[in-house]
Amino acid sequence: MNCTISYNNVCLHDFGYALPPNVVTSAALEERLGPVYRRLKLPAGRLELMSGIRSRRFWNPGTRPSQGAALAGEKALAAAAVERQEIGCLVFTSVSRDMMEPATASFVHRSLALPSSCQLFDLSNACLGFLNGMVMVANMIELGQIRAGLVVASETAEDLVESTINHLLSDQDLTRRSIKPAFASLTIGSGAVAMVLGDRRLVDTGHYLVGGAIRANTDHNDLCQGGQNSEQGVLMSTNSELLLEKGVETAAGCWEDFLAQLEWEPDTIDRFFCHQVGRAHAQLLFGRLGLDPAKNFETLPVLGNVGSVSAPITMARGVEEGILSAGQRAALLGIGSGINSLMLGVQW
Repeated sequence: MNCTISYNNVCLHDFGYALPPNVVTSAALEERLGPVYRRLKLPAGRLELMSGIRSRRFWNPGTRPSQGAALAGEKALAAAAVERQEIGCLVFTSVSRDMMEPATASFVHRSLALPSSCQLFDLSNACLGFLNGMVMVANMIELGQIRAGLVVASETAEDLVESTINHLLSDQDLTRRSIKPAFASLTIGSGAVAMVLGDRRLVDTGHYLVGGAIRANTDHNDLCQGGQNSEQGVLMSTNSELLLEKGVETAAGCWEDFLAQLEWEPDTIDRFFCHQVGRAHAQLLFGRLGLDPAKNFETLPVLGNVGSVSAPITMARGVEEGILSAGQRAALLGIGSGINSLMLGVQW
């Protein structure tokens, strides 16, 4: 039995997002890795060439995930057609968290002065967290349990990138082969995004979450693993080539379920907003699914891979820039390590 989702009463209200103040180029990261590049005879520009990422954003030192999430959440609430007292659920969905306990959502809840009747919790599922959070809130709305909900995410990539650079500089046994699992960590960026969802029977925005599909392929949960502690701090190891292959394979199965569930044809979808890992990922994904790359809106070159923030902030920017217009269909295409895929359809 396929795992699919369908909604009749869920409206999308508004996005909010926050971009960290510091722009860090791929060239700047490579300059810091100069001793490693020279020793291994790696060509300058390799990172941007491999990933398609020119730059990413970093928060100021000491910025906590809850702070970025609260910034984005405040913007989403200010733009939404519902009062914050109507928010019945808050879900924080990032990989990054303030601490193990309490839930980071509790800090966001306090910052946003949400009502005491608002249920709150953290939901973490690698890069799919925000889309999973949308499903959780949408389910509660569809069941009539809440009138509206808020999904937030804020990734803080600074420590991971710094730890990775320190590790690469200190490891004198590195080879051109053994350095590969660390390169994915250098594509990560920071940022925050939020979305208000509500019951269309109360406030009809004209923007609807239609449904979607989910597919898991956990035989490959070893291809990207983060959180390993070392003398340099937290590190992540990624088999990028195999993760790309198996991730797109998983997405292809999810895509078939998605089209069947929504009864949509690919050419009737006007815009795609994807979790963005790198240039090769997008090319392989769209080639395998037979989609028109011209319909794919990107933030990858300037924001990098922002984890759980990536797909929703790309859609938020697309809406802001008029890429997605009223009456059009959009698909959020999510792939996360694990491996998991979640795709959601939107009637805008």
